[in-house]
Amino acid sequence: MVLIESNESDDEITVKEEQNQSRSSSSQPETTTATDSKLVAGDDSDGFETASEREVSDNEEEDEIEQIQQSDKPENKDDESKQKAMEDANEAKLEGNKLFGNGVYEEALLKYELALQFAQEVLESEELRSICYSNRAICYLKLGKYAEAIKECTKAIELNPSYTKAFVRRAEAHENLEHFEEALTDLKKILELDPSNDQTRKGIRRLEPLAAEKREKNERRGDCKAKGDGKLDLGSIWDECRQLQGC
Repeated sequence: MVLIESNESDDEITVKEEQNQSRSSSSQPETTTATDSKLVAGDDSDGFETASEREVSDNEEEDEIEQIQQSDKPENKDDESKQKAMEDANEAKLEGNKLFGNGVYEEALLKYELALQFAQEVLESEELRSICYSNRAICYLKLGKYAEAIKECTKAIELNPSYTKAFVRRAEAHENLEHFEEALTDLKKILELDPSNDQTRKGIRRLEPLAAEKREKNERRGDCKAKGDGKLDLGSIWDECRQLQGC
């Protein structure tokens, strides 16, 4: 079976990219910076102030600074927590990529799952999570677990509806299960996202007759079942259908 590769560039694993791990660094999260606090001092109506007034003003300004710093603490801690979670998620993903490159697919699956657990509470982690789901899908493809691969690709696509590689892998899994109509649907979506993808066009031309043949067989099976309704000898009718219609 020929796996249709897209021209999309990201840090996920592919069969041809197993030895190139340097691209994984592209999904490193950007560090979120705290919003700068700005203090605005009050103006005196006459442009002067006494020493006692300045002392009061200074104390008020110090109180204001302290209040702002205290209010910033939870936000800073939250930012640090998110950054740490994303760092851990990326590290687990990279370990999964290495395991995949070594052909240890079951262990790679666990690392991608760990990465997903780290990133699940970070709203900005959609891209990372979609890549991990897609990488889990290719592990399942290697293990011959096509139904599981379809589920993982679907999760990746839900997070990133324009994720071409997830459509490629889901189409391959559908084809392995002889879900030719579903595979065609995914290939046509790939062509919609990437009109210049000639390999996808070849895949569509190859699968269209297979899908048509399967549709015809299903229609003949439906006719056979219709003939089998009633109180006739169903066994003989089925034998006749199989002989005459190849179903």
